Amino acid sequence: MEEIQMHLDEAKELMQKAVNHTSQELVKIRAGKAMPNLLDGIMVSYYGAPTPLQQVASVTTPDARTLSIKPWERNLISEIERSIINSDLGLAPQNNGEIIILTIPPMTEERRRGLVKQAKAECENGKVSVRTVRKDTNDALKKLQKDGASEDEIKRAEETVQKLTDQYSTKIDELLVKKETEIMTV
Repeated sequence: MEEIQMHLDEAKELMQKAVNHTSQELVKIRAGKAMPNLLDGIMVSYYGAPTPLQQVASVTTPDARTLSIKPWERNLISEIERSIINSDLGLAPQNNGEIIILTIPPMTEERRRGLVKQAKAECENGKVSVRTVRKDTNDALKKLQKDGASEDEIKRAEETVQKLTDQYSTKIDELLVKKETEIMTV
């Protein structure tokens, strides 16, 4: 009985991780608004060591279409600029000697639809992960039944696993609806 509960707890934890991962992947999809986390993947050479941009500069959003990057040390401006140009963000930094300004261009309708497709694909990957956890857990439960666990307990546990699957799939659907709204809002 407690082995069954252990499998159910593990399934719940793994499904939550799938939802969290999907959420993190959706954050990376740019919705046309200037957000500091847009630069999360940017690494800057700081005294020869690759360092995350947030550790060598402050990133602020003066308005919805602009990011302002102020390095802690002035000599890092060209290094930060080079890192942004070499990234896959497709943004052109402007530097006034003190700060770097990034202007986020408005998105075309076609680009928005592409991003929605990308978001749907990420959410589908998350749901696949949740269903994989369900399959693995059900396989483990069937093995317990062969090892002598009661059929009724296993059936109840499988029903619980299905409820968890539905619950976490719904959470992923909610993430998609929220992201889709964010992307399509001009």
